[in-house]
Amino acid sequence: MVAALKAAGQLGPGPEGTLASPEDPLAPWRSLLPGGASTSDASAAAVLVALFEEGGEARVVLTRRSPELRTHRGQVSFPGGRMDEGEDAVVAALREAREEIGLDPGAVRVVGWLHPLFAVNVTSFVLPVVGVMDGRPSFLPNPDEVARVFDVELAELMGDGAFREETWDPYEAWSITGQQARQIWFFDVADERVWGATARILHELVLLSLGISLQH
Repeated sequence: MVAALKAAGQLGPGPEGTLASPEDPLAPWRSLLPGGASTSDASAAAVLVALFEEGGEARVVLTRRSPELRTHRGQVSFPGGRMDEGEDAVVAALREAREEIGLDPGAVRVVGWLHPLFAVNVTSFVLPVVGVMDGRPSFLPNPDEVARVFDVELAELMGDGAFREETWDPYEAWSITGQQARQIWFFDVADERVWGATARILHELVLLSLGISLQH
């Protein structure tokens, strides 16, 4: 995966550029959002795309959120959450992974980044950072936040029947224009259904593993 990130120009802790400033350190991330989406009212969140190799296969770590949480309860996600003031994406993602699943930050080598997402339904600006680990890590999930920690082979994400897409309007009950229909991606793996921002991040991960970059 490191080679794929290098080929895509996505090595390092985040996108490079001259846009960053003390007033807006996340400007290089914002510049990559499709369609000029505005993040002025969105909270910044970082997630950790944690990878390790086992049996010659790359695997990615996922969680199922606790059903007791206020938002996205019971959904599959990456370890992560809102960035605290003064944090960058790497610091926030590693902190959240330690708080949620007990992952030792010292066991993770951050090697790259994936494209940011704007989650409209929760007005969240999501920054995915990619980290690699030497072998299978140990976890200590926080039951207040995480119901399950599991991992999936990247090859399994490309297996027959694992991926599908639908077009639907998540706001159909309130829409009067019918103009909000969008493409929704799903992965069915490890007895879980993955969708939303998590599926979109996994989709880019699969593309990178196939040598396809969203920047080209």
